[in-house]
Amino acid sequence: MALPKNMRLKGHRTFNYIHKNSRKFHGKLMTFKLAKANPDILLSHKLKNPSNNLRVAIAISKKVSKKAVNRNKIRRMMQEWLLTNIKKINNHKPYWLLVNLKIGDFCNDKNILLEEFQNLLFKSSLIK
Repeated sequence: MALPKNMRLKGHRTFNYIHKNSRKFHGKLMTFKLAKANPDILLSHKLKNPSNNLRVAIAISKKVSKKAVNRNKIRRMMQEWLLTNIKKINNHKPYWLLVNLKIGDFCNDKNILLEEFQNLLFKSSLIK
């Protein structure tokens, strides 16, 4: 199950904004870049409801896994965890989140990956 379109980030201007204006949270396996939402950037994408809700992008490098199948499995797993565990209350926080996975051999243990994902979400105060 993928993130709904109203929760995804897209566009190079969006990512440039996040890289320049974000707070960073580091873990062993991934980094979070959290920035205040700026819906004016998304106007060029002609979204029907450019809301200030939480939007997420998960970036997984080829250095993590050469196979796109494996990278997509990791991405879908993290998106599914986010959808099942984030509450409607937390979804209305006006933030944009970019998740970057670091290089490492963690594809075999999904529990460790999800545990760090959850810890960084708590650390960034996106969920309580």
